[in-house]
Amino acid sequence: MAAKVSETNRDNDLSRLLRLLPHRYPFLMVDKVVELAEGLVRTLKNVTINEPFFTGHFPGNPVMPGVLIVEALAQSAAILALSEIRAVKPHLFVLTGIEKVRFRRKVVPGDQLEIEIKLMKHHRPLWKMRGEARVGGELAVEAELSAMEMAEVDQEQPS
Repeated sequence: MAAKVSETNRDNDLSRLLRLLPHRYPFLMVDKVVELAEGLVRTLKNVTINEPFFTGHFPGNPVMPGVLIVEALAQSAAILALSEIRAVKPHLFVLTGIEKVRFRRKVVPGDQLEIEIKLMKHHRPLWKMRGEARVGGELAVEAELSAMEMAEVDQEQPS
């Protein structure tokens, strides 16, 4: 059964993400965990005009790079994997494959990426997941992601 993240825990979402993922600004591509269940995670990424990549991609016609949308899928997949192994410390996951990637619509400032990741299979340290990123319910990107769990990560926490 899926567990929605309660409104009372909303303010703790980002700090929980920062503890689980080793990524930091400007490369943290997940803003909120909406739902987390066995084999499933739903996250959000708010796409804002002040993202550093919009300066050059593309001036006067800002479009979120597809590889960064795939990165948001991968980070969401890492959150799911960390939940599955009940991690209390950050772990490093590296992508080992990206398959069946399809870009269906552009993503622009003001959009909110609704990301859903489903676990296909895993045999630690290997993971395979399927992800979709939608904007307003419309499919923007889909992909199958393979990753390898490398190790726990020791890092200083932001103050």
